[in-house]
Amino acid sequence: MKVIHNIEDFKTDKPVWLTQGTFDGVHIGHQKILKEVVSEAKEHNGLSVLLTFYPHPRLVLNTYDNNLKLLNSIEEKARYIEQLGIDYMIIMPFTKELSRMHAAEFVRNVLVEKLQLAKLIIGYDHRFGRNREGGLEQMKTYAETFGFSVEEIAAQDIEESIVSSTKIRKALLEGEITTANKYLGKPYAIVGKVVEGHKKGTEIGYPTANIQLESSYKLIPIYGVYAVWVYLENKKFGGMLNIGLNPTFKEKDWSVEVHIFDFNEDIYNKQIRIELIEHTRPEIKFEDIKELIKQLGEDERVIKEILRL
Repeated sequence: MKVIHNIEDFKTDKPVWLTQGTFDGVHIGHQKILKEVVSEAKEHNGLSVLLTFYPHPRLVLNTYDNNLKLLNSIEEKARYIEQLGIDYMIIMPFTKELSRMHAAEFVRNVLVEKLQLAKLIIGYDHRFGRNREGGLEQMKTYAETFGFSVEEIAAQDIEESIVSSTKIRKALLEGEITTANKYLGKPYAIVGKVVEGHKKGTEIGYPTANIQLESSYKLIPIYGVYAVWVYLENKKFGGMLNIGLNPTFKEKDWSVEVHIFDFNEDIYNKQIRIELIEHTRPEIKFEDIKELIKQLGEDERVIKEILRL
């Protein structure tokens, strides 16, 4: 997959099958759309293209809203998209000027003239243009005018619940990791660099890798302990993750840290990827270190059972 940051750099003499949107999480609904784009483009000897936007529109339009957290960094999104077989991912800078562009202008100037659009495949709730004024019926009108076709993909649902990035965020913040993973079609992942911590884990026999997150806008689930898979340099390990303030210790700095089972190597400054499998308990303040160590032993037993280690 080729990633393009300037739409002017996109050149092709092949017809383009396109979808567009933020695609935060690349959940099973997104995957359904993207797979259809890939399949139809191959069938017609065309190119499959995703047009996405960065920064997220809400970060540009609501500059005072500090509550937005995303399921993916742009780097994570690119990795997921590539796995689905898309030929090109075009990352269009989202600006206030772009947000003011009327729907007809966006279709003509961007989709038709710059991308040579043959077919647009969109989700059931797709909106575009200034103030999100454009919808499916309007897009069908533009398709007739400019000579491309458009197809709407029905909502993906699980157990009669329509999948959305908003529902996934809510599930993660409530500790419903298995639900979030079901909607995502994959485990929710945290990516970052291993940095030095207070080494309290080492002192009590449970050394941890402290994670500096890849993106400041990454959504971090509810505080507590998690069963996780850890990926380091293409190797996979089981582990238990803690998110929170470590209330039993005097140093109550917020942290994301993972104890990797059967592992004892120096991994400072290395990239680590953690896939969350299950939220096993909330964060607890213990009366003393002995009680904490006892609970960590029980956490390890429970998590190894979940991971079948």
